[in-house]
Amino acid sequence: MDKRLKRARQILKLESEAVKNIPLDGSLLKAVDMIVKCKGKVVTSGMGKAGIIAKKVSSTFASTGTPSVYLHPGEAQHGDLGLLSKEDLLLVFSNSGKTREVIEMVTLADRLNGKKMLVITMTSHPDSDLGKSSEVVLNIGSVKEACSLGMAPTTSTTAMLALGDVLCVLVMDEIKFTMEEFAKRHHGGYLGLKSKVK
Repeated sequence: MDKRLKRARQILKLESEAVKNIPLDGSLLKAVDMIVKCKGKVVTSGMGKAGIIAKKVSSTFASTGTPSVYLHPGEAQHGDLGLLSKEDLLLVFSNSGKTREVIEMVTLADRLNGKKMLVITMTSHPDSDLGKSSEVVLNIGSVKEACSLGMAPTTSTTAMLALGDVLCVLVMDEIKFTMEEFAKRHHGGYLGLKSKVK
């Protein structure tokens, strides 16, 4: 076998094992309950590659019956924090739990409306500063990045994406989201056509 194909198989194995080993416990159920009971929006946030995962999770929530929007933590400090209301909750993504911009955004969010924001954090470091400032921590487990340098977010973002999908689908199940409601939100493309077929 070509060594590159062998390496490709190794990467896929590393990432799939990380997904299979995500620890699941009562924190996940508490996060689902918080989102279902949220009277505002689920505001997702994260920097860099984790931010891209946060955008995808927000999009999935919005398309499956849970109002959601992505807030860039850097832009939050330049006025975009104003999109937060007292009824919203923050769902933040940070592998290290030490991302400066995210921590600063959470601190500023607490001051915005005169009450502490509800925060759910997805991280591999539950004991981090970000984890400690959150009501719920969703632990993606101890992950080893597939990148040859062990630096570029690869395995960690795969695990975040998978756990984000779990969260979205559990909430979707809980609110009993129907195909009729799905069709109201999907008017174009293949999914739009498929959701309207009886």
